[in-house]
Amino acid sequence: MSKKVRLGFIGAGWWATWNHMPILAKQPDVELVGVCRLGQTMLQTVKENFGFSFASEDYRELLAQELDGVVVTSPHHLHYEHAKAALEAGCHVMVEKPMTLNAGQAWELVNLAQARNLQILVPYGWHYKPFVQEAKRLMDDGVVGNIEYVLCHMASPTKSLFAGAGEPPSEQAPTIAAPDPRTWQAPEQGGGYAHGQVTHSSALMFWLTGLRAQEVACRMTRPNAEVDLYNAASVTFTNGALGTVSGAATLPDGSKFQVDVRIFGDEGVLLVDVERERVELRRHDGRILDLKIAANAGAYDCDTPPVRFVQLIQGQGSNDSPGEVAARSVELIDAMFRSAAEGGRPVAV
Repeated sequence: MSKKVRLGFIGAGWWATWNHMPILAKQPDVELVGVCRLGQTMLQTVKENFGFSFASEDYRELLAQELDGVVVTSPHHLHYEHAKAALEAGCHVMVEKPMTLNAGQAWELVNLAQARNLQILVPYGWHYKPFVQEAKRLMDDGVVGNIEYVLCHMASPTKSLFAGAGEPPSEQAPTIAAPDPRTWQAPEQGGGYAHGQVTHSSALMFWLTGLRAQEVACRMTRPNAEVDLYNAASVTFTNGALGTVSGAATLPDGSKFQVDVRIFGDEGVLLVDVERERVELRRHDGRILDLKIAANAGAYDCDTPPVRFVQLIQGQGSNDSPGEVAARSVELIDAMFRSAAEGGRPVAV
């Protein structure tokens, strides 16, 4: 059996204790070495629940431990500081989305990881679904030809998380730690639907297409909220293609997440729809492909990204949600906010 991968966590809130820690604690090839978060009582609770051998409120003390990888699940506005410190300490990094709030900082992390031959994985779960992987293979084969237009839409049952009592969707009810409303509802900490959810759909779009945004004109609204609940952006990509990126936080609780990416090229159209489990190809030469996908196969994959992170540290598997893709999402959303702040004026990425 291979040597155990030694992991540390910076951040131990709702999502880390609900998803990542339970998954990794069950992995026989993982040792949960250390955890860092503020608040001694909750810190000790997390340490005891998941068997960490070390716990500290100072991430620098955590990084002084002998670690192979670090999982960054701190509040959004701290991702850059914590991920950078982990990379500088020689650790592979899995950093929650959004990778950063600032485009320049996102690319700085990507370049730092490349320079040190380290992995950055951002856990975008839909990238690891088998039917989405097949859509990626089709796109890599050039089935739509030159991309000319992309539609990218996402809607979620997250109104309470962003605008209400701070509760997540009921299917993701907290087990140990509740979400900190400031992470999701404070603009200065990266709250709002674009940072919290459009990060998913836009990263999927960029991963499937290989596109990069060049100019963005965006409007955002926040009815009865401090942060954006609705987003509507018009995008020009560097290859000259156009796109629309939209988001809505207000599906009723219990609704399936909507993620819909439609890619139009000069040879055909590919549709990827995770809500209704569809991958459809329609080409101008008459070729039609409609994948047979099991019902509910589009449910978000929470398990594979953290397991894949461990495999990457071991030199196995592929990184299907790398820092480069996450950085393209960050720079798009960064531009969306800048445009919306100027009344929808087009801004350069």
